[in-house]
Amino acid sequence: MSKACEFCGKKPQVGNLVSHSNIKTKRRFNPNLQRVRHQTSSGAVQTVMVCTRCLRSGKVVKPLVGHKS
Repeated sequence: MSKACEFCGKKPQVGNLVSHSNIKTKRRFNPNLQRVRHQTSSGAVQTVMVCTRCLRSGKVVKPLVGHKS
């Protein structure tokens, strides 16, 4: 499972964990990824890993559930 957003490509970043005594050790800042069902332009439905910023901005098109045509 990838730790990158399918739409914007956001990945984990590296930084320092700084203690009270100012000792620095490496840490990772992971993006807030959610598993979401996405409907492509061709109409196929896929499960993708998407960051919450892409979800909120409307880049993800969710399929209609229980829709009868």
